[in-house]
Amino acid sequence: ADRYEEDDLGAVAFVPLVGAQGWDEDGRYDGTAGPRVRMPDEAALVAAAAEPLPLPEVPAFAEPFDRFGNCRVVLLGESTHGTSEFYRARAAITRRLVERHGFNIVALEADWPDAAALNRHVRRRPPAAADAAAFSRFPRWMWRNAEVAALAAWLRAHNAGLDEADQIGVYGLDLYSLGASMAAVVDYLEGVDPDAADLARRRYGCLAPWRDDPSGYGLAGGYARCEEAVVRQCRELLERRLEYARDDGERYLDAAQNARLVASAERYYRAMYQGGAEAWNARDTHMFQTLHHLLEARGPGARAVVWAHNSHVGDARHTAMGLAHGQLSIGQLCREAFAADAALVGLGTHEGTVAAARAWGAEAETMQVRPSRPGSVERLCHDSGIGRFLLDLRPGRHDALRERLSAARLQRFIGVLYLPASELESHYAQASLARQFDAWVWFDRSEALVPLDSAQAASGPADTWPFGL
Repeated sequence: ADRYEEDDLGAVAFVPLVGAQGWDEDGRYDGTAGPRVRMPDEAALVAAAAEPLPLPEVPAFAEPFDRFGNCRVVLLGESTHGTSEFYRARAAITRRLVERHGFNIVALEADWPDAAALNRHVRRRPPAAADAAAFSRFPRWMWRNAEVAALAAWLRAHNAGLDEADQIGVYGLDLYSLGASMAAVVDYLEGVDPDAADLARRRYGCLAPWRDDPSGYGLAGGYARCEEAVVRQCRELLERRLEYARDDGERYLDAAQNARLVASAERYYRAMYQGGAEAWNARDTHMFQTLHHLLEARGPGARAVVWAHNSHVGDARHTAMGLAHGQLSIGQLCREAFAADAALVGLGTHEGTVAAARAWGAEAETMQVRPSRPGSVERLCHDSGIGRFLLDLRPGRHDALRERLSAARLQRFIGVLYLPASELESHYAQASLARQFDAWVWFDRSEALVPLDSAQAASGPADTWPFGL
């Protein structure tokens, strides 16, 4: 009872049986013969299901995404707002979907007026006076970067010679441009209906004190008067669609969406002061509604690629955001509206560098990304030993892995701020990867994107505008 002998047998490797004597090739035990052996670990399941990818610049990188070519909407995420590989991967996938599958809308997690400047550039339309200042507010680097400039150059070249109706448009889904959107509505009406422009100017005067810093709007109180005015302005502009859109439907679409944005932004900043999930939900609902309006405006054959953060692209119903905090997401709303015609694709990384700020309003820095935490989705992908890959998470593809990845586990979310010292509390949340996304794109090591100096961007010649390259 109190004696034992010990021998060192060396390293022991458990190799699962395959076929009739044990596990099926997809990792499931058939239970028909032989003893039940140890199930392959999760990293091995990931490695078996992973489809290795080359660098995004290699044409073959985007070929596996043809499986989503018949979708109405493909949403491409990112686990940070400052990783070069994420932007380059989304650009490669976007080009493939445009060239091979007829997608004609690129919708960004960007403000509508800023993206409208980019849209005019890639479609060779006359620029507006404010275009040179597009994407100038914090976080500038999120869209003023070399990776987006390269995509803009490709879109401009692709659109050359195409009829207006066939061109690829770039649009913004976000609602942070309160002041710019009010000015855009008034400017549009000045050209088509000066009396309506005067009325719009008076209505928007209620919000004028907060046009440059709308975050303080909810503190002011008395916002019922502003809510009624901006909603009425939006409604009247939409009611006169046939009259206004007769001469230039694209300019009317721009004005109408800016009017919608002002109404949504008023609700958003009011809800932000009140707290809870309402502000987040107002923002993602606005982004979804904007996407819906774009699809309607471009006709029954319209198809859209959406670029946004994983927290917006993923189905929030299967994350702590939705389960614990009552938040929804544009990905969730797309699944509810389009079912299998919406594909939600997340992107993640283990370590490397990222362009991010340490505080709101601060300049971007190239910061070291800490290696992912044990027990996280990212560590599981890292442990697979494959540097770049695609995981198809849809039912019926890799069901053994999908079952394992349906359980909630930590997932990293880095936005425009990165706080390594409090990374667990600031950047990790529980999520079910297999239910959150239809596919997952992995870069084990990644590098920061390349921000472009705003002065260089603003002074670029007209034919290469948006970023002076």
